[in-house]
Amino acid sequence: MRTPKPLFIFSALGALATASASLAAAVDTSAWKCTACPYEKGSSGTVEVGVGTVSDRSAKFIDMSGLDKGGYLVLGGTADFRDDSGLWGKLSASDLGLDTRSLTGQMGQEGLFTARLAYDMLPRRFADGAATPYLGNGGNTLTLPAGYPRNTTAAMPLAATLQPLTLGYDRSRLEGGLSWTGIDRWTVRVNARRDERDGTKPGAGAFFVTAAQLALPVDHVTNQLEVSAAYAGRPVQATLSYHLSTFSNGQAALSFASPFTPVVTGANAGQLAGAPDNEFHQVAASLAYQLNPAFRASADVAVGRMTQNAAYLPLTLTPGLAAGLPALPAASLDGRADTFNGALRFSYVTPIEGLRLNASYARDVRDSDNVTQTFPSVATDYFVGLRPVTNTPYSFFNDRLKFTGDYRATNSLKASAGVEYETRERSYSEVVTTREATVWGRVAGQPRDDLSLSLKLSRGNRGHSDYGVSTWTDKLQNPLLRKYNLAKRDRFAGAARADWTATEKLSLGFAIEGTKDDYTESVIGLTDGRSRSLSADVAYAFSEATQLRAYGQTETMDSRQAGSQLYASPDWTGRIRDRYNVVGIGAKHMAMDDKLELGADLTVSRSRSETEVETGTAKPPFPAATTSLDRLKLSATYHLKDNLSLVGTFWHERYESADWHLDGVQPDTVPYLLAFGQKAPQYRVNALQFSVRYRY
Repeated sequence: MRTPKPLFIFSALGALATASASLAAAVDTSAWKCTACPYEKGSSGTVEVGVGTVSDRSAKFIDMSGLDKGGYLVLGGTADFRDDSGLWGKLSASDLGLDTRSLTGQMGQEGLFTARLAYDMLPRRFADGAATPYLGNGGNTLTLPAGYPRNTTAAMPLAATLQPLTLGYDRSRLEGGLSWTGIDRWTVRVNARRDERDGTKPGAGAFFVTAAQLALPVDHVTNQLEVSAAYAGRPVQATLSYHLSTFSNGQAALSFASPFTPVVTGANAGQLAGAPDNEFHQVAASLAYQLNPAFRASADVAVGRMTQNAAYLPLTLTPGLAAGLPALPAASLDGRADTFNGALRFSYVTPIEGLRLNASYARDVRDSDNVTQTFPSVATDYFVGLRPVTNTPYSFFNDRLKFTGDYRATNSLKASAGVEYETRERSYSEVVTTREATVWGRVAGQPRDDLSLSLKLSRGNRGHSDYGVSTWTDKLQNPLLRKYNLAKRDRFAGAARADWTATEKLSLGFAIEGTKDDYTESVIGLTDGRSRSLSADVAYAFSEATQLRAYGQTETMDSRQAGSQLYASPDWTGRIRDRYNVVGIGAKHMAMDDKLELGADLTVSRSRSETEVETGTAKPPFPAATTSLDRLKLSATYHLKDNLSLVGTFWHERYESADWHLDGVQPDTVPYLLAFGQKAPQYRVNALQFSVRYRY
């Protein structure tokens, strides 16, 4: 008699269980070690200590990297701990001797909670060679030494009063969070973050036809808090959260003396407002429901409010003008904007094998409830404007509808297609409504085991309601003008990629992308835009010890526009062409029986921006703006022992640029512009670092 298959399986399992019990009684497993366990128990970590040096100073090189001229300390490491009860902790530190230092600590109990605390810094630097005669840089009042004001920059005592100026700020971030999973299927999270920025950034102030570049103070604090509760069950998943963001500016305004002799008596100083203090509150919820194995639906909704009530600055600091002006309509804006974001998504696995359908609808709303106010206008503290200025609340409604389908014909062929439709309604704009429809399709296949191909094409068209001249702008625009974000546009885009595994050692990749934009009814404004991109990559393994990789990309972007000097039909055209090329190569090699790890990375990139303007008369062209970057990084790690290594790195970087906005523009080059005289970035920097890494 044949034994039914399920009964046979149960009999076999029972026999194995009996045999296992006998074996367990006979064998001592106390010394066995689990080599496949997910977590190691106990403590471990690394410590890295060393020194480094940088050959030269450049704001461009310091920016984001923190590497300044001279020596620095290399200090960092990690620490991990886990015990039998599931309590664990992690600590990591890097670049503690630099201005890019970071420190992160985490701890938790498996299945119960996780806590995280982190701190990091990031330097921002904006210019080399900047100088100014202003005193009090970094504060809210800029004054001038004796010898000012003067009629032109050539008459100013710049040689005796210019002083070097560092333009940049330091950003520090402190963040922490707690995640608790103490209740079955529920997770509660609390996250907080504080960003501080302190320093200066470049800006400018004007007095009619004269202007001066200024160091704007940066004293910003942004605090964020998010509290959420999430439920992950079957068939329902849900989340409810609250988000708070506050921004405060310690330097709400900057007053500055004019370096030029005033045309209007008493117009000796100006004032600029900084970013105002503001708050944002938002409550968000999401819900997902798996109706059956084939159908899933989800929804998201978020309601928020933005508020801003910073005090207005005076209309002018010029006494003669201020005396004859009416009072401000209010002490502050008392601004408020309500936001709404909602989305519905559906996914359905059809009875047709391999076919999945998706649909979604989303709406974003900003409703500005500000009271319209009318202000007297003052032009650059010199004279009263011809007509008052009215603030205009900005509101919009944005609706997006998407239908997509994915079809897997075979294991090696997949096709996708979609239709997207978007409408946007705006208040106080030249166009009330824009409508954009996009159709796209994508095919991906693997005709051979070693070859993958993909192609994506899309076509979009944007139209709008009647285009009119805005009535709220201070100056009317040419009625033939069409703003690029409102104008009718036809867009075509395509992308293709191929990946080929030629041999077990060699793999190749190639990609091409392009877009074509036509603004078919724009007489004045942006008329067309083009972009093209080609890229390739290759990886080759000479052996298990030596690998090589390389890549290259070239991209070109062209745009054309038409304009009018006479507030009439087009009488000039302009073209901008931007080109970017980058090539990189990297290698890794293991030597001396894997005791020595060697690495090398070389990157070469070039960019060029050309601006051409055709006015019908012979005029010299704009100079091309160019940048070139060569970067070489070498690394070596020698393992003295299993837990002790010597690490060395060398970094060479050469950067050259030409920018006609900056090149040759010294503080006295332009008669009515007191410039910083900063240089377009040019540097050659070498950085060398040695350290010892110990693992315990």
